[in-house]
Amino acid sequence: MILAIETSCDDTCAAVVDRGGVIRANVISSQGIHDRYGGVVPEIAARHHLELVDVAVEDALAQAGAGLDDVDLVAVTQGPGLVGALLIGVSEAKALAAARGLPLAPVDHLQGHVAANFLAPDPFEPPFLCLIASGGHTLLARVEDHEGFAVLGATLDDAAGEAFDKGARMLGLGFPGGPALSRLAEGGDPRAVAFPTADGVAGLDFSFAGVKTALLYALRDDPHAERADLAASYEHAIVEQLAVRTERALRDTGLRRLAIGGGVAANRLLRARLAELGVDALHVPPPELCTDNAAMIASAARFVTPLRPEEYLGLDAYATGESAPARP
Repeated sequence: MILAIETSCDDTCAAVVDRGGVIRANVISSQGIHDRYGGVVPEIAARHHLELVDVAVEDALAQAGAGLDDVDLVAVTQGPGLVGALLIGVSEAKALAAARGLPLAPVDHLQGHVAANFLAPDPFEPPFLCLIASGGHTLLARVEDHEGFAVLGATLDDAAGEAFDKGARMLGLGFPGGPALSRLAEGGDPRAVAFPTADGVAGLDFSFAGVKTALLYALRDDPHAERADLAASYEHAIVEQLAVRTERALRDTGLRRLAIGGGVAANRLLRARLAELGVDALHVPPPELCTDNAAMIASAARFVTPLRPEEYLGLDAYATGESAPARP
């Protein structure tokens, strides 16, 4: 069995997954302290990971009805993410693996989001196009096999989830902002304000800085504007940009199968909009596998060449994705 650890941001996660992709346990411990700051504070996140990671691992093993003697591979997110947070998970994984002489599989966080689609009981097999949209990442990937992916387009500035969080903060909503903004938007008119959708950005890249600035100016120019209309129009602009780029990528690649992942995949409007694209198959993992979790890291680890103890004792984390798959 695979014991996986994920600490790339503010969720302390551990999972036990078997070699066939069946989830035996998937523990996600969310740090409910960052809302007071309006966003994740990296140092605070790292300190809470330090407090929670042992508990998360013990809980995952207990839920799986397993012990460390049943584990034959340890997996961990190496990056990208908050480097202090990542180092807690990497250190924990190295200690657990080295103490028992087990191999260790370092996993790229984005590959984990792709590999969430490979988990039982409903594995989605390559080839397919994958849209990853989360608080830290937005990209389109061509997935030809289980081992990796090719980045076709990525955000030039903010990620989609980040844009939701910042928009929610401007509207006086709590953190995390995506769900709160979507709830407010349900009572608004998505056509009330024509927010930009980055039509001037060529190719398959994304840009959410413009829509964020447009919301700021709309609030400045009319402080009494209907908040629900602003939220609905803002959500519509973000979702439309994601959908238009995805449709363009499907056309350019000729792929007819689509998967989505990342926390923004839980957005009801995005799911409905992508369902209109007319693909042969649309796969959306369950919500608990869309947000950061360790089961997706274990899934990716099944297709990673593991390291021996003498190879991973000096393993480091990377914050910005320099070890992630490159564009073709």
